[in-house]
Amino acid sequence: MHEQSTFLSRLQRRPEAWLLAVILLAGLALSLASPTFLTLPNIVDLLESYAVQAIMALGLFVVLVSGGIDISFAATASVAQYVAAAMAAYAGLPPLVCIGAGLLIGVALGLLNAALIHYVRITSIIATIATMSVYFSFLMYVTGGRSIYNLPDWWTDRITFYETETTSGDLVRITLPIVALLVAALLTWLLMTRSKVGRQLYAMGGNPEAARRIGINIAGMQFFAYGFLGFMSAAAGLLQAHRVGESVPNALYGNELAVLSAAVLGGASLTGGIGTVPGVLLGIVLLAMLQNGLNLLGVSSYFFQIVIGLVILISTSITVLSARQRRRRRPIGEALNV
Repeated sequence: MHEQSTFLSRLQRRPEAWLLAVILLAGLALSLASPTFLTLPNIVDLLESYAVQAIMALGLFVVLVSGGIDISFAATASVAQYVAAAMAAYAGLPPLVCIGAGLLIGVALGLLNAALIHYVRITSIIATIATMSVYFSFLMYVTGGRSIYNLPDWWTDRITFYETETTSGDLVRITLPIVALLVAALLTWLLMTRSKVGRQLYAMGGNPEAARRIGINIAGMQFFAYGFLGFMSAAAGLLQAHRVGESVPNALYGNELAVLSAAVLGGASLTGGIGTVPGVLLGIVLLAMLQNGLNLLGVSSYFFQIVIGLVILISTSITVLSARQRRRRRPIGEALNV
């Protein structure tokens, strides 16, 4: 029993280490199975393809650390993207106005989630499942599911920061989605490790009652966490429209479990107070590798959904078992708050 608890506690404390080892092993196996997998063009394409999901995962990570959960972020991204696209394509408004409006809508929808959770006292997962349905269904009802194809050039033109050609003749480009992901990761890392707000979010997620007793503004932290996720979701939605050159109402819908699994795979606990930005990024990398590798090998996409489900089950089980072991080791006086 002691060996089991030690193993579980190690997984909880250093998820990045074992996750990196799994990534290296998976990369080796997939490169042996498919020669095109471990090539620079394929790796860079993976980074660009999964930048949108990674940015949403970083926002979700902040909410998970605070002790909450949000399932509505993909719907939030879709609404923010479509409104900004309509303003740009139909009203011809300038870039700053369209982008600013999209980001503000994302923040507003995130704050609405926080208000329902804090003031109405609805459980976060129930509240955000409900708002996910409302946001997405309202978008589809109003738009009729019609896509916007005539986005202006300032939105759809490819932005390349660096370009090189490999010996095989393939072009490798560092584009806006990759740079945006790096900026989002740095911003989130600074927030969670170098700011007072980040420390308070960890404290609140670890023990809400203790955080309240030492004077942390629980309402303020909840509004900040869900507002931050709304901002990141909107940014991801705008970036998705830039990548594909159009705004499709349901393009991001259905990514919720993949993003959630990346966050928990990287060590973010569904009970709050645990997780790191590098862990989330490694979680995204592993899922991207697995999906890309399975596609190259011709394996059915449904198998990847099995992987996502198993990731959530295993990660949640490790969290629950670790917490149970910690409670068993607590002194009687501490457990009774004596």
